[in-house]
Amino acid sequence: MTPKVSPRTVIEALLPAAGAVALGVVYDTANLAGIADQPLRLALRRAIGAGQITQTGRGRSGQISLTAEGHLALERDRQALRLLSAQDAGVAPWDGEWHLYSLSAPERERAVRDAFRREMRSLGAVTCATGLYVTPHDLDELLSPATEPYVVAATAHTFVVRGLRDPRAIAAKLWPAADTMPAYVTLAQEVELLRQEPNLTLRRLYLADALERAVREDPLIPAELRTEAWSPVEIRRAWRECWNAAGDAAEGAGPELFAGWDLDDSAAQ
Repeated sequence: MTPKVSPRTVIEALLPAAGAVALGVVYDTANLAGIADQPLRLALRRAIGAGQITQTGRGRSGQISLTAEGHLALERDRQALRLLSAQDAGVAPWDGEWHLYSLSAPERERAVRDAFRREMRSLGAVTCATGLYVTPHDLDELLSPATEPYVVAATAHTFVVRGLRDPRAIAAKLWPAADTMPAYVTLAQEVELLRQEPNLTLRRLYLADALERAVREDPLIPAELRTEAWSPVEIRRAWRECWNAAGDAAEGAGPELFAGWDLDDSAAQ
């Protein structure tokens, strides 16, 4: 297994919450990770086209910074990571409520309808009936400004789906563990491999990309809704140990990565 990192991860790793980062630093870091200039330029163009970053200047002498939309996107990612950290620390119990979401938008608003479906899937919600999504999490503050005006939302303490009433049985049906585990098996293998990576900048970039790929497949179902011990908790703990060790050792050396992205257990206390 060869460690890998996407151009997007490199860009997001170097973007500060406020201010700009020199593109020379972005290119140098990407090259260090084995990413050629052309794929990085393509990722930059996509981010600019999506309205998430702005660029001043050209080439390596330019700079990039986050837009308001880019800030929102990264904040959503960080909220998911804070939830993950809190769940692992046992301080984010399920409140017993199911959250239901649907969309009230005319057929001509195809872009809004498509965006809503993508948004629900990316936030771990699943369909329980035609056009109706369910999740154990309150997603209200994570809805994008484009879709929020069209959303119909409700909460329920009693929820029956496909004849199932027990919350754990419902979760097992709608969010099967088998859909999530393969990504964590890969993450566990990558963590063990990356413990030996001598370059601490690369180690953190690889670790961040590996976790992002695993969490992308994880709806972050509360522990109360799992029917058995959830091994990803231990895998993420091993990831966090490796991440923190690399960060402590690299302090003051190399470019600053993931400023404000604190995933140690104390962040969940």
